[in-house]
Amino acid sequence: MTISGSWQRTARGAGLLAPDGRIASTIFAEMSGLAQSTGAINLGQGFPDEDGPAEVLDAARRAIADGVNQYPPATGIPALRSAIAQHQKRFYGLSVDPDREVLVTAGATEALAATILALVDEGDEVVTLEPFYDAYGGLIALARGVHKTAALHGPEFQPDHDELRRVVTDRTRVILLNNPHNPTGSVLARETLELIVELAHEHDAIIVTDEVYEHLTFEQPHIPVATLPGARERTVTISSAGKTFSTTGWKIGWLVSTPELVTAILAVKQFLTYVNGAPFQPAIAVGLALPDSFFEGIARTLQAKRDLLSQGLVKAGFQVSRPGGTYFVVADAAPLGYADAATLCRELPALAGVVGVPISAFVHEEHAHSYASLVRFAFCKKTEVLERAAAQLGGL
Repeated sequence: MTISGSWQRTARGAGLLAPDGRIASTIFAEMSGLAQSTGAINLGQGFPDEDGPAEVLDAARRAIADGVNQYPPATGIPALRSAIAQHQKRFYGLSVDPDREVLVTAGATEALAATILALVDEGDEVVTLEPFYDAYGGLIALARGVHKTAALHGPEFQPDHDELRRVVTDRTRVILLNNPHNPTGSVLARETLELIVELAHEHDAIIVTDEVYEHLTFEQPHIPVATLPGARERTVTISSAGKTFSTTGWKIGWLVSTPELVTAILAVKQFLTYVNGAPFQPAIAVGLALPDSFFEGIARTLQAKRDLLSQGLVKAGFQVSRPGGTYFVVADAAPLGYADAATLCRELPALAGVVGVPISAFVHEEHAHSYASLVRFAFCKKTEVLERAAAQLGGL
């Protein structure tokens, strides 16, 4: 079978194919393979090793037993769309029409894919922060867009406002923000978000926000871009249930936007998964209605895990950032004598029985030198696992 040259060029640009035409292996697959083969503690991948709240799990079981096992409506079941709208009102004061302004998706990744494919034409520029979640580069390339970035500067991993002003131009179609931010764990300042809105108006760009860690912030609350003056009418807000309810395998996500943008995105989404997760949708509706104590508790628990792992990394000799949210902490391996974090990550399973991922996996190749010694570790694991990892790292 012959694969078209244009597809091969696009796939290579998206990082999906190696130069010899084989499917490209990622550092994530390599590190997970190392963890499996060596028995090391896998702090490279960002998924929890504990189940979510019993109320949510029980609701899924009931839905299966009650026969909720066939195609749900294309936009998502009414109960979940209503729960998402109520969630936006309850936590952020946003009034949302569940029938016209909410779309349920197969996780946040499908929401991102459908949004980018719907809004980006060939040659349009998409601006992200850098480092960036690895799916962004692939999705922009598949839409034949042009990926532009503004750097995040350590140790707090905030962007330079003058650089943002230079990067966002009249060629910018989408400004894609991940806040709270994977892989750095940073939470963007309100002033930065306000600048993004200003630039979007100035250059007639659409803001797409990936807010999957919205309930996992520590010292400061999450600010959705859509709550800022002038932002609502040009913002697509994306989130999901996986991180909040420790159900990453269920792949229930959603987006909230204007009826016009939702309709445009649905036109693409219907040819991706069409629909998904029928019995999981009512379960997530239950989860979104849990009391404030649940949402406050998951953030407190994760903050304690952040501090536990960070202490072990500091004891090991790393210079450690202080993430304001998410599952992740960034550690600089330079004080240990490693200028190349990828080398350290390949050796760390033997040295300490722990796996991390180099931050260079989240940046354009030409910018990798700026982040070469940085490693991302995930702390969304059981406390006893993190205690063991911290002790093993301390042995360095």
